Amino acid sequence: QVQLVESGGGVVQPGGSLRLSCVASGSISSINVMGWYRQAPGQERELVAVETRTGSTNFAESVKDRFTISRDYAKNTVYLQMNSLKPEDTAVYYCNAVGVVIADAFYGMPYWGKGTLVTVSS
Repeated sequence: QVQLVESGGGVVQPGGSLRLSCVASGSISSINVMGWYRQAPGQERELVAVETRTGSTNFAESVKDRFTISRDYAKNTVYLQMNSLKPEDTAVYYCNAVGVVIADAFYGMPYWGKGTLVTVSS
């Protein structure tokens, strides 16, 4: 019913920037929370940044001053602008959507994309 497709990952040097995009497809009326998580090799998946429909945001402390999140509600899209990237930002970044409304039905389970790899290396 709902598919999330990420794009924008790649290889970047330390100090560089990348912009990730995630589009949610399906007969979606609205999405309550959209955002990004990441998983580095050998690590657990962790929250990076999320934004609610009211515009509230939550960031991991490690990215708070470097990453920004934005949403295009009409396109069911979420973006993650990543600046001043560090090697420790290397991970697979996953798009997440929670609280999806489809044809007046509310789905509370989280939906996940397949992930996009970000590698920060010189």
